[in-house]
Amino acid sequence: MKNSGLGTFERYLSVWVALCMATGIALGKLLPSAVSGLRGVELGNDSQINAPIAVLIWLMITPMMMKVDFSSVKNVGRRPTGLLVTLFINWVVKPFSMALLAWAFFRIVFAAWITPAEADQYIAGCIILAAAPCTAMVFVWSHLTKGDAAYTLVQVSVNDLIMLVLFVPIVQFLVHGASSLTVPFRVLLISVLVFIVVPLVTGALLRMLLVRNRGRAWFEGVLLPRFAPVTIAALLGTLVLIFAFQADNITGRFFHVILIAVPITLQVYLNAGLAYGLMKWLKVEHSVAAPGALIGASNFFELAVATAIALFGPESGAALATVVGVLVEVPVMLSVCAACNRTRHWFPVAEVQSP
Repeated sequence: MKNSGLGTFERYLSVWVALCMATGIALGKLLPSAVSGLRGVELGNDSQINAPIAVLIWLMITPMMMKVDFSSVKNVGRRPTGLLVTLFINWVVKPFSMALLAWAFFRIVFAAWITPAEADQYIAGCIILAAAPCTAMVFVWSHLTKGDAAYTLVQVSVNDLIMLVLFVPIVQFLVHGASSLTVPFRVLLISVLVFIVVPLVTGALLRMLLVRNRGRAWFEGVLLPRFAPVTIAALLGTLVLIFAFQADNITGRFFHVILIAVPITLQVYLNAGLAYGLMKWLKVEHSVAAPGALIGASNFFELAVATAIALFGPESGAALATVVGVLVEVPVMLSVCAACNRTRHWFPVAEVQSP
């Protein structure tokens, strides 16, 4: 898979997110009845899955899943170190460190400014965010650090497969342990099926059929670029709806938005630094180390937001916490990319090769 250049949308992602936030908040305040109506449309009776957001996320994620060549997973044994470090950070360190940081900040450091019930919600949202490793934007971060595109693809592919198995039990265990909330297993499982399994299977099947019928060059060089406007429009539409549903939360609790950003930001730098340091210690080449650190630090915020909304409602504190993750993601990850580029000389020089 070719690692595409950084387009206008990616370069100004922070601007688009800010515009979506403003548009969504304006809609939520000016058209509360219409927004409430959209918020009440569920994907099936009592599913707690918002149908408009589900459709938009399918349109956004399916083309991304079409880019992932899962057959490349079988070749990972040739250079396993970088992948093992990334998996260790993503599934052993990241969700548990986020649970600890969120508990410490919302139960102790910020206890004077938030209620115990709000603390429960914010902790749950942070955990859901950390338990969903990034999939789509990783390719952008990898490009910015001149990462090995093939190895990045393997890391994303393996994370997607593991997420199918571990996301539900990790979220359920940590949310129950770090807060007084109980996560309904059925709702969480439905969220994973709707927001991971459906687009993943659809994307994989479409890739297999289209590559077989039209060839890989046409699929990657002609078809996939045509999906870019659809993906972008779906992402922007998702953000507008999310911020519209969260309008009262954001305007009424703006100070809380700042408080929530603190542990999320610390978690990103903690996990990126740990992954990057382990890669350096294990003498992994920079083209693998930098994307690995970025994968270990960033989040699949689309899944996190959708899951939080499904579990606790679109106006909940948990959903607000995952939305703050969207706001933090881009500027923080760009700073991590810059740090990785400045420290390229720390790593051994090696030829870029396919895993």
